[in-house]
Amino acid sequence: MRTKLSSFDFELNEKLIADVPAKRRDESRLMVVHRDTGKIEHKLFKDVIDYFDDGDTFIFNNTKVFPARMYGKKEKTGAKIEVFLLRELNNEAKLWDVLVDPARKIRVGNKLYFSDKDGNDILVAEVVDNTTSRGRTIRFFYEGTNEDFFNILKQLGQTPIPKYIQTKRGEKKIPAGLDEERYQTIYAKEIGAVAAPTAGLHFSHELMKKLEIKGIDFSEITLHIGLGTFRSIDVEDLSKHKMDAEYFSVPEAAIANVNRSIKNNKRVCAVGTTSMRSIESAVSATNTLKAAEGWTNLFIYPPYDFSIANAMITNFHLPKSSLIIMVSAFGGRDLIMEAYDQAIKEKYRFFSYGDAMLII
Repeated sequence: MRTKLSSFDFELNEKLIADVPAKRRDESRLMVVHRDTGKIEHKLFKDVIDYFDDGDTFIFNNTKVFPARMYGKKEKTGAKIEVFLLRELNNEAKLWDVLVDPARKIRVGNKLYFSDKDGNDILVAEVVDNTTSRGRTIRFFYEGTNEDFFNILKQLGQTPIPKYIQTKRGEKKIPAGLDEERYQTIYAKEIGAVAAPTAGLHFSHELMKKLEIKGIDFSEITLHIGLGTFRSIDVEDLSKHKMDAEYFSVPEAAIANVNRSIKNNKRVCAVGTTSMRSIESAVSATNTLKAAEGWTNLFIYPPYDFSIANAMITNFHLPKSSLIIMVSAFGGRDLIMEAYDQAIKEKYRFFSYGDAMLII
Protein backbone atom coordinates (compact mmCIF):
# COMPACT_ATOMS: atom_id res chain seq x y z
CA MET A 1 0.00 0.00 0.00
CA ARG A 2 1.42 3.37 -1.02
CA THR A 3 1.93 6.08 1.57
CA LYS A 4 0.25 9.28 0.39
CA LEU A 5 1.41 12.84 0.98
CA SER A 6 -2.16 13.97 1.64
CA SER A 7 -2.23 11.74 4.76
CA PHE A 8 0.03 14.31 6.47
CA ASP A 9 -1.99 17.43 5.77
CA PHE A 10 -3.68 19.52 8.44
CA GLU A 11 -4.88 23.07 8.92
CA LEU A 12 -2.42 25.30 10.75
CA ASN A 13 -3.22 28.84 11.84
CA GLU A 14 -0.22 30.97 10.85
CA LYS A 15 -0.45 32.70 14.23
CA LEU A 16 0.96 29.50 15.78
CA ILE A 17 4.20 29.75 13.77
CA ALA A 18 6.81 31.22 16.13
CA ASP A 19 8.91 34.18 14.97
CA VAL A 20 10.98 34.50 18.16
CA PRO A 21 12.27 31.85 20.59
CA ALA A 22 11.04 31.32 24.14
CA LYS A 23 12.73 33.63 26.69
CA ARG A 24 14.73 30.70 28.07
CA ARG A 25 15.81 27.78 25.93
CA ASP A 26 14.59 25.08 28.31
CA GLU A 27 11.27 26.78 29.15
CA SER A 28 9.61 26.24 25.81
CA ARG A 29 6.68 23.83 26.06
CA LEU A 30 7.12 20.09 25.72
CA MET A 31 4.50 17.61 24.59
CA VAL A 32 5.29 14.04 25.66
CA VAL A 33 3.81 11.32 23.43
CA HIS A 34 3.80 7.73 24.71
CA ARG A 35 3.79 5.27 21.82
CA ASP A 36 2.81 2.26 23.93
CA THR A 37 -0.30 3.74 25.57
CA GLY A 38 -1.17 6.71 23.37
CA LYS A 39 -0.99 8.99 26.41
CA ILE A 40 -0.15 12.64 25.70
CA GLU A 41 1.27 14.95 28.41
CA HIS A 42 1.92 18.69 28.49
CA LYS A 43 5.13 19.83 30.19
CA LEU A 44 7.98 22.33 29.97
CA PHE A 45 11.10 21.32 28.09
CA LYS A 46 13.25 21.21 31.22
CA ASP A 47 10.98 18.36 32.43
CA VAL A 48 12.52 16.14 29.74
CA ILE A 49 15.02 14.99 32.38
CA ASP A 50 12.20 13.12 34.19
CA TYR A 51 11.89 10.65 31.29
CA PHE A 52 15.52 9.56 31.19
CA ASP A 53 17.86 7.81 33.58
CA ASP A 54 21.38 6.56 34.22
CA GLY A 55 22.74 4.75 31.17
CA ASP A 56 20.45 6.38 28.60
CA THR A 57 22.06 8.21 25.66
CA PHE A 58 21.17 11.40 23.81
CA ILE A 59 22.41 11.83 20.24
CA PHE A 60 23.05 15.45 19.28
CA ASN A 61 23.77 16.98 15.87
CA ASN A 62 26.72 19.31 16.49
CA THR A 63 26.53 21.10 13.13
CA LYS A 64 27.08 24.85 13.32
CA VAL A 65 25.07 27.39 11.32
CA PHE A 66 27.22 29.88 9.44
CA PRO A 67 26.11 33.34 8.22
CA ALA A 68 24.99 32.05 4.84
CA ARG A 69 22.84 34.98 3.67
CA MET A 70 24.84 37.75 2.01
CA TYR A 71 23.99 40.89 0.06
CA GLY A 72 26.22 42.09 -2.75
CA LYS A 73 26.05 44.37 -5.74
CA LYS A 74 26.32 43.51 -9.41
CA GLU A 75 29.19 44.98 -11.37
CA LYS A 76 28.41 48.00 -13.55
CA THR A 77 24.72 48.31 -12.58
CA GLY A 78 25.24 48.16 -8.80
CA ALA A 79 21.95 46.23 -8.45
CA LYS A 80 21.50 44.69 -4.98
CA ILE A 81 21.65 40.89 -5.09
CA GLU A 82 20.96 38.39 -2.30
CA VAL A 83 23.33 35.43 -2.35
CA PHE A 84 22.44 32.45 -0.15
CA LEU A 85 25.35 30.06 0.29
CA LEU A 86 24.22 26.43 0.13
CA ARG A 87 27.40 24.36 0.18
CA GLU A 88 31.06 24.47 -0.71
CA LEU A 89 31.82 22.44 -3.83
CA ASN A 90 35.58 22.77 -4.02
CA ASN A 91 37.72 24.35 -1.31
CA GLU A 92 40.80 24.75 -3.49
CA ALA A 93 38.90 26.37 -6.36
CA LYS A 94 36.70 28.34 -3.90
CA LEU A 95 33.53 27.18 -5.65
CA TRP A 96 30.12 27.32 -3.95
CA ASP A 97 26.55 26.34 -4.79
CA VAL A 98 24.32 29.32 -4.06
CA LEU A 99 20.84 30.71 -4.58
CA VAL A 100 20.52 34.24 -5.97
CA ASP A 101 17.66 36.70 -5.84
CA PRO A 102 16.58 38.26 -8.16
CA ALA A 103 17.86 35.42 -10.32
CA ARG A 104 16.85 36.92 -13.65
CA LYS A 105 19.60 39.54 -13.30
CA ILE A 106 22.42 37.10 -12.69
CA ARG A 107 24.15 35.41 -15.62
CA VAL A 108 27.32 33.40 -16.12
CA GLY A 109 30.29 35.75 -16.18
CA ASN A 110 28.74 38.39 -13.90
CA LYS A 111 30.88 39.61 -11.03
CA LEU A 112 29.42 40.36 -7.60
CA TYR A 113 31.01 42.67 -5.04
CA PHE A 114 30.45 42.41 -1.29
CA SER A 115 31.14 45.38 0.97
CA ASP A 116 31.64 45.88 4.69
CA LYS A 117 29.50 48.30 6.70
CA ASP A 118 31.79 51.17 5.67
CA GLY A 119 31.21 50.46 2.00
CA ASN A 120 34.61 48.91 1.28
CA ASP A 121 34.58 45.99 -1.17
CA ILE A 122 36.24 43.11 0.67
CA LEU A 123 35.05 40.10 -1.34
CA VAL A 124 34.45 39.44 -5.04
CA ALA A 125 32.74 36.48 -6.71
CA GLU A 126 32.15 35.43 -10.31
CA VAL A 127 29.19 33.42 -11.57
CA VAL A 128 30.54 30.35 -13.41
CA ASP A 129 27.42 28.20 -13.96
CA ASN A 130 23.63 28.02 -13.79
CA THR A 131 22.32 25.06 -11.78
CA THR A 132 18.57 25.68 -11.32
CA SER A 133 16.22 28.60 -11.94
CA ARG A 134 17.61 30.38 -8.88
CA GLY A 135 20.72 28.31 -8.39
CA ARG A 136 24.21 29.33 -9.48
CA THR A 137 27.77 28.14 -8.97
CA ILE A 138 30.07 30.99 -8.03
CA ARG A 139 33.82 31.31 -7.49
CA PHE A 140 35.08 33.56 -4.72
CA PHE A 141 38.34 35.49 -4.96
CA TYR A 142 40.19 35.96 -1.68
CA GLU A 143 43.58 35.33 -0.18
CA GLY A 144 44.01 32.84 2.60
CA THR A 145 42.53 29.67 4.04
CA ASN A 146 39.00 28.36 4.41
CA GLU A 147 39.08 29.68 7.97
CA ASP A 148 39.91 33.14 6.59
CA PHE A 149 36.88 32.89 4.31
CA PHE A 150 34.54 32.09 7.21
CA ASN A 151 36.00 35.05 9.11
CA ILE A 152 35.10 37.25 6.14
CA LEU A 153 31.58 35.77 6.22
CA LYS A 154 31.24 36.86 9.85
CA GLN A 155 31.63 40.45 8.62
CA LEU A 156 29.45 40.16 5.55
CA GLY A 157 26.89 37.45 6.17
CA GLN A 158 23.68 37.27 8.16
CA THR A 159 22.24 34.43 10.23
CA PRO A 160 20.09 32.51 7.73
CA ILE A 161 16.85 32.47 9.70
CA PRO A 162 13.99 31.19 7.52
CA LYS A 163 12.33 33.79 5.31
CA TYR A 164 8.92 33.11 6.86
CA ILE A 165 10.29 34.38 10.20
CA GLN A 166 11.52 37.60 8.59
CA THR A 167 8.17 38.06 6.86
CA LYS A 168 6.15 37.39 10.01
CA ARG A 169 8.22 39.81 12.07
CA GLY A 170 7.51 42.65 9.67
CA GLU A 171 8.50 45.89 11.41
CA LYS A 172 8.72 44.26 14.84
CA LYS A 173 11.91 45.24 16.68
CA ILE A 174 14.05 42.25 17.60
CA PRO A 175 16.83 42.48 20.22
CA ALA A 176 20.25 42.86 18.63
CA GLY A 177 22.09 39.57 18.36
CA LEU A 178 19.02 37.46 19.18
CA ASP A 179 19.25 35.25 16.10
CA GLU A 180 23.04 34.96 16.23
CA GLU A 181 22.71 33.47 19.72
CA ARG A 182 19.44 31.56 19.62
CA TYR A 183 19.44 30.15 16.08
CA GLN A 184 22.37 28.00 17.16
CA THR A 185 22.60 25.11 19.60
CA ILE A 186 24.85 25.55 22.63
CA TYR A 187 26.92 22.55 21.52
CA ALA A 188 27.40 23.62 17.87
CA LYS A 189 30.96 22.92 16.69
CA GLU A 190 31.22 21.81 13.06
CA ILE A 191 30.62 24.69 10.62
CA GLY A 192 28.50 23.83 7.61
CA ALA A 193 24.73 24.20 8.16
CA VAL A 194 22.45 26.76 6.55
CA ALA A 195 19.63 25.90 8.97
CA ALA A 196 19.71 25.01 12.64
CA PRO A 197 18.91 21.52 14.00
CA THR A 198 15.97 23.05 15.82
CA ALA A 199 15.18 20.27 18.31
CA GLY A 200 18.53 21.02 19.91
CA LEU A 201 17.75 24.71 20.43
CA HIS A 202 15.85 23.87 23.64
CA PHE A 203 18.88 22.56 25.52
CA SER A 204 20.46 25.00 28.00
CA HIS A 205 23.82 24.64 29.75
CA GLU A 206 21.97 24.07 33.03
CA LEU A 207 19.80 21.29 31.60
CA MET A 208 22.80 19.59 29.97
CA LYS A 209 24.61 19.62 33.32
CA LYS A 210 21.61 18.13 35.13
CA LEU A 211 21.32 15.36 32.53
CA GLU A 212 25.03 14.63 32.91
CA ILE A 213 24.77 14.48 36.72
CA LYS A 214 21.86 12.02 36.37
CA GLY A 215 24.17 9.67 34.44
CA ILE A 216 22.85 10.28 30.94
CA ASP A 217 25.46 9.96 28.20
CA PHE A 218 25.87 12.21 25.16
CA SER A 219 26.99 11.25 21.66
CA GLU A 220 27.62 13.81 18.93
CA ILE A 221 27.16 13.26 15.21
CA THR A 222 27.20 15.82 12.39
CA LEU A 223 24.73 16.45 9.60
CA HIS A 224 25.10 19.74 7.74
CA ILE A 225 21.54 20.83 7.09
CA GLY A 226 20.80 22.26 3.65
CA LEU A 227 17.61 23.80 2.34
CA GLY A 228 16.60 20.43 0.87
CA THR A 229 15.36 19.37 4.31
CA PHE A 230 12.63 22.00 3.94
CA ARG A 231 11.92 21.58 0.24
CA SER A 232 8.25 20.96 -0.43
CA ILE A 233 7.18 17.51 -1.58
CA ASP A 234 5.33 17.63 -4.88
CA VAL A 235 4.43 13.97 -5.40
CA GLU A 236 1.45 12.20 -3.81
CA ASP A 237 3.23 8.83 -3.81
CA LEU A 238 6.00 9.29 -1.22
CA SER A 239 8.07 6.45 -2.69
CA LYS A 240 8.76 8.77 -5.63
CA HIS A 241 10.14 11.68 -3.56
CA LYS A 242 13.90 12.25 -3.66
CA MET A 243 15.64 14.05 -0.80
CA ASP A 244 18.62 16.32 -1.48
CA ALA A 245 21.86 14.75 -0.26
CA GLU A 246 23.44 16.24 2.87
CA TYR A 247 26.86 15.58 4.35
CA PHE A 248 26.88 13.55 7.57
CA SER A 249 29.44 12.00 9.89
CA VAL A 250 29.03 9.44 12.66
CA PRO A 251 32.50 9.29 14.27
CA GLU A 252 33.94 6.40 16.27
CA ALA A 253 33.60 8.51 19.43
CA ALA A 254 29.80 8.58 19.05
CA ILE A 255 29.34 4.84 18.90
CA ALA A 256 30.27 3.42 22.33
CA ASN A 257 27.58 5.16 24.41
CA VAL A 258 24.83 4.43 21.90
CA ASN A 259 25.66 0.75 21.50
CA ARG A 260 26.04 0.30 25.26
CA SER A 261 22.56 1.75 25.78
CA ILE A 262 21.15 -0.54 23.08
CA LYS A 263 22.83 -3.58 24.66
CA ASN A 264 21.47 -2.70 28.12
CA ASN A 265 17.92 -1.98 26.85
CA LYS A 266 18.22 1.68 27.81
CA ARG A 267 16.79 4.68 26.02
CA VAL A 268 18.59 6.04 22.98
CA CYS A 269 17.15 9.44 22.12
CA ALA A 270 17.71 11.07 18.72
CA VAL A 271 17.59 14.83 19.22
CA GLY A 272 15.98 15.99 16.01
CA THR A 273 15.18 14.56 12.61
CA THR A 274 18.74 15.22 11.39
CA SER A 275 20.23 13.08 14.15
CA MET A 276 17.73 10.37 13.27
CA ARG A 277 18.60 10.47 9.56
CA SER A 278 22.31 10.29 10.37
CA ILE A 279 22.13 7.27 12.65
CA GLU A 280 19.74 5.47 10.31
CA SER A 281 22.36 6.02 7.60
CA ALA A 282 24.97 4.28 9.79
CA VAL A 283 23.40 0.98 10.88
CA SER A 284 25.57 -2.14 11.13
CA ALA A 285 24.54 -5.66 10.10
CA THR A 286 23.74 -6.36 13.77
CA ASN A 287 21.43 -3.32 14.10
CA THR A 288 23.93 -1.29 16.11
CA LEU A 289 25.51 2.06 15.28
CA LYS A 290 28.68 2.05 13.18
CA ALA A 291 31.10 4.80 12.13
CA ALA A 292 30.15 6.33 8.79
CA GLU A 293 30.78 9.46 6.75
CA GLY A 294 29.54 10.71 3.42
CA TRP A 295 26.31 11.99 1.87
CA THR A 296 22.85 10.79 2.78
CA ASN A 297 19.60 11.32 0.92
CA LEU A 298 17.66 8.95 3.17
CA PHE A 299 13.95 9.79 3.18
CA ILE A 300 12.15 8.16 6.09
CA TYR A 301 8.40 7.65 5.67
CA PRO A 302 5.90 5.09 7.00
CA PRO A 303 6.19 2.18 7.25
CA TYR A 304 9.80 2.19 8.44
CA ASP A 305 11.71 0.00 10.92
CA PHE A 306 14.01 2.13 13.08
CA SER A 307 17.21 0.40 14.15
CA ILE A 308 18.94 2.64 16.69
CA ALA A 309 16.79 5.17 18.58
CA ASN A 310 13.76 4.31 20.72
CA ALA A 311 13.03 7.92 21.71
CA MET A 312 13.01 11.15 19.77
CA ILE A 313 12.86 14.89 20.42
CA THR A 314 11.55 17.09 17.63
CA ASN A 315 9.80 20.40 17.02
CA PHE A 316 6.32 20.87 15.54
CA HIS A 317 6.56 20.87 11.78
CA LEU A 318 4.58 22.17 8.83
CA PRO A 319 1.88 20.16 7.03
CA LYS A 320 3.05 17.74 4.31
CA SER A 321 6.73 18.31 5.13
CA SER A 322 9.37 15.55 5.09
CA LEU A 323 9.84 16.30 8.79
CA ILE A 324 6.30 15.51 9.99
CA ILE A 325 6.37 12.44 7.73
CA MET A 326 9.50 11.12 9.45
CA VAL A 327 8.05 11.87 12.90
CA SER A 328 4.89 9.97 11.91
CA ALA A 329 7.01 7.00 10.83
CA PHE A 330 8.53 6.95 14.32
CA GLY A 331 5.47 7.73 16.45
CA GLY A 332 2.74 6.23 14.29
CA ARG A 333 0.77 8.34 11.87
CA ASP A 334 -2.57 8.30 13.75
CA LEU A 335 -1.01 9.09 17.14
CA ILE A 336 1.13 11.91 15.75
CA MET A 337 -1.81 13.49 13.92
CA GLU A 338 -3.81 13.30 17.15
CA ALA A 339 -0.90 14.95 18.97
CA TYR A 340 -0.85 17.73 16.36
CA ASP A 341 -4.60 18.25 16.83
CA GLN A 342 -3.96 18.73 20.54
CA ALA A 343 -0.99 21.02 19.84
CA ILE A 344 -3.18 23.29 17.74
CA LYS A 345 -5.95 23.35 20.37
CA GLU A 346 -3.42 24.05 23.14
CA LYS A 347 -1.72 26.73 21.02
CA TYR A 348 1.73 25.17 20.91
CA ARG A 349 4.24 27.20 18.89
CA PHE A 350 5.32 25.66 15.58
CA PHE A 351 8.46 25.30 13.48
CA SER A 352 12.04 26.50 14.00
CA TYR A 353 11.56 28.75 17.05
CA GLY A 354 8.60 26.77 18.34
CA ASP A 355 7.92 24.21 21.06
CA ALA A 356 9.08 20.59 21.30
CA MET A 357 7.72 17.06 21.32
CA LEU A 358 9.25 14.04 23.05
CA ILE A 359 8.19 10.67 21.61
CA ILE A 360 8.95 7.66 23.84
